Amino acid sequence: MFFCLTQRRKGAKAAFSLAPLRLCVSKSIWIVVALMSVAITPAQANSLMPDAQYANTQLADPAKEAKARDLMLTIRCLVCQGQSIADSDSDMAGDMRALIRKRIDAGESPEQVRSWLIERYGDWVSYSPQLTSKTAILWLMPLLLIVLGAWLARGRFKRRSK
Repeated sequence: MFFCLTQRRKGAKAAFSLAPLRLCVSKSIWIVVALMSVAITPAQANSLMPDAQYANTQLADPAKEAKARDLMLTIRCLVCQGQSIADSDSDMAGDMRALIRKRIDAGESPEQVRSWLIERYGDWVSYSPQLTSKTAILWLMPLLLIVLGAWLARGRFKRRSK
């Protein structure tokens, strides 16, 4: 914040003091701040690249499209992080949908495509990561928390009954 220097009354010890309640912000400072905020904001947030070929277009074979759609529902959007790529409108999700459709159309199985995506983007891309040494804590922690809660509740009920 900007504060004004104001002159004190006669007889005061200091010639100037900060007046915290009176702000001296001129219009020109506000204009500069507004222009700077516009300058650092991207002019266009959307990509100028066209959508991938299969991003929003279904495959000709309904059986392959069903496999692709089922796989897309289990893959997390890396941009939205709370949606599957089937539900997301982000450019990244569109690219991932196109990759899945191209690979399934080329004859790969959904599990091969899933393992390729996990290898490329990590375990986090899948809504149901496989049990490995890296993801064991994700699978075991809920069970450990339930056991801990039951143990604490048992101890609490024992004290009440005495």
